[in-house]
Amino acid sequence: MAYTFKQLTDFFVELGADKIPHTETVYLAHAIGVYNDLKSWGCDEEICRAGLFHSIYGTEGFQRFALPLERRGEVRERIGERAERLAYWNCAMDRASLDAAAEQTTPPYKIRDRLTGAVVELSERELDDLCTVHLCDWLEQCPRSHNWDYRPEAYGNLAQRLGGVALENYRRVLAENGVAVAPGT
Repeated sequence: MAYTFKQLTDFFVELGADKIPHTETVYLAHAIGVYNDLKSWGCDEEICRAGLFHSIYGTEGFQRFALPLERRGEVRERIGERAERLAYWNCAMDRASLDAAAEQTTPPYKIRDRLTGAVVELSERELDDLCTVHLCDWLEQCPRSHNWDYRPEAYGNLAQRLGGVALENYRRVLAENGVAVAPGT
């Protein structure tokens, strides 16, 4: 069964995500914002659903909510295997390992799962999908959090790696907020 967007957001409400503070709004509003931004970037529905659930298990930087990993099957059922795996990686990755992988021009692309300690090898498509979700997440919330000093070089590198609409949105969001774009980005 394909879950509708309303059913997916209702799941967040059932979990209380509409009451959890997140960057001067609530967690659910941020998650919807990431989904909508990815849609506007022209991403496929699986990536958009991964964006909606991008921090469902908590992340290295967001720990106010974390669905227990034992419930991954429920999420997978709702958004599909590829989207859930991408959402999980966004939650579980050690961000420094993503930064290193994103700077590579050839495989193997490896990230470290900070929850298990395992090293996960990603295809180029998987890495680019993960970079897309992660960059979009940051761009959606940064105008509210004003946390422009958090890993600016890493986000510039993600935008540069992805190019196209991701780079355009990176430049636009920074310019709209009076933040200088790093040379070469």
